[in-house]
Amino acid sequence: MDTVDFATLDQVQRREAAAVLRGALASFASGYAGPGEAEAEVALLSNQEAWLGYAALEDGRVAGWIGAIRAYSHGWELHPLVVAPARQRNGIGSALLTALEARARREGILALFLGSDDDYGGTTLYGHDLWSDVGHHSATVQPTARGHALSFYRRHGFQVIGVLPDVNGFGRPDILLAKRL
Repeated sequence: MDTVDFATLDQVQRREAAAVLRGALASFASGYAGPGEAEAEVALLSNQEAWLGYAALEDGRVAGWIGAIRAYSHGWELHPLVVAPARQRNGIGSALLTALEARARREGILALFLGSDDDYGGTTLYGHDLWSDVGHHSATVQPTARGHALSFYRRHGFQVIGVLPDVNGFGRPDILLAKRL
């Protein structure tokens, strides 16, 4: 596997990146499933001066990719991290995250952050009214048997720093995570 700067991808590889985005998020409400949605997202990100990314190539084909938005002087928003479903759980996401973190450190970035939606029941927050005690829910969230990216990010040193209740519909929060570099 080779990790390359996303900006170096050719048009075929960018279409592959869109297919990876669509495939990796197919089971989510925000899955870029509509015609051209994933391609539009790849084009939008690629053309933003504040965005940077890396792709994992296997035999020249995109197996996964990661990006970051230079949101603050010392903090980047990770968006997105996706791996082709058939290639998940093979270290590709970890390798991409490692490459992004190394670049962030070289550029003096102190923190990475992200939002990870639960719009399908992947955590103990799904389906609940979180407004009564958002802090408690943030502190006690756990993945369910259905799984959630929360486990991956925790393994890589990210912490839950908050929850945005109901932003994807009732009982469908966005879980905010961050990591000090």
